[in-house]
Amino acid sequence: MSSGHGHGHGHGASGSDRSLVIALLLNLFLTVGQLIGGIVSGSLALIADALHNFSDATSLGIAIFARKIARKGPDDRKTFGYRRAEVVAALINLTLLIVIGIYLIYEAIWRMIEPEVVAGWIIVILAGIGLVVDSITAIITYRRSKNNLNMKAAFLHNISDAAASLGVIFAGTLIILYEWYWVDTLATFAVSGLILWQATKLFPPTIHFLMDGTPDGLSPKTIKRSLEEFQGVTGVQHIHIWNLDEDRAALQARVIVTENELKRVKALKDQLKKHLEEKYDIPHSSLEFEYHQ
Repeated sequence: MSSGHGHGHGHGASGSDRSLVIALLLNLFLTVGQLIGGIVSGSLALIADALHNFSDATSLGIAIFARKIARKGPDDRKTFGYRRAEVVAALINLTLLIVIGIYLIYEAIWRMIEPEVVAGWIIVILAGIGLVVDSITAIITYRRSKNNLNMKAAFLHNISDAAASLGVIFAGTLIILYEWYWVDTLATFAVSGLILWQATKLFPPTIHFLMDGTPDGLSPKTIKRSLEEFQGVTGVQHIHIWNLDEDRAALQARVIVTENELKRVKALKDQLKKHLEEKYDIPHSSLEFEYHQ
C-alpha cells in the first residue's frame, strides 16, 4: 500500500496504455481458446484457467479505463481530481477475483460428485500457450505496479494465472501418463485457492485507502510531537492524515500558537508546511491556527 512516499506513475505514457491493450487482446484470445479446449477435452481445470484469463482481460480493461479517467484534472465536482479511480478499479478487480474463485470451487465440488474423462494433450498444449501469454502480460503490468494498487491488482491477476497454468500443465501431464482424471479436479481447487489468496491479500489495503485511512509509515502521534517541537507551537489538535491518491498524502490539523501577529504566524506556517513535506513527504497540508496566551 502506498504511503504517499515516492512519486510518478507515468500517467501520460500512451505507449504504456498501448502495451496494456495488446495484453488485453492476448488474454481475450487465450480465454476463447482455453474455453473451447476445456469443453472439448472435458477439463474443468482448463475452463477454470480460461475464466481466470477472462478475469485478467477484464482486469486490464478496467485498469486501462481507470488510467484514462485518472488523467483528468480537478473540476467543480471532483476538486481533488480523478486519480482515485485507479483504486476503485482495483477494488472491482479484487471483487471479481473472489467471485470467480468461489464459483470454481463450487464447480470442482460437483466434478468430485460426477467425475468425467479428460483429454490430457489438449490441456497441456492450451495451458502451455496460456503460460506464455500470462508471463508476457505479467511483465507488462509489473513495470507499472509500483505504488499503484490498480496495476498491482492487475499484476497479481497475471502472476496467479501463470501459476495456475503451470498447475494445469502438471495435471494434464499426469492424466496423459497415468489417466489420473481426479487430478483435474485437484488442479481446479488449487487454482481457486490461489485466486482467493491473491484477492484477499490486497483487499484490506484497498479498503483502507478508500476509507481515508492513515497512510502506511505515517503516525499522527509522531507528526503531532514533531510539530509541537517548533518554537511558538503549544499544541496540535484534530490531526487527520490521508491519501489524496497513491502518490500524495495530505494532512489537516489545528495548531495552537503563542503568536498573534499575522506576519509571524505566516512565517511559522511556512516552516511547518516545509517540515511536513521534507520529513514526511506530505505535500498537501491544511493548517488552521489558533492563538492562546
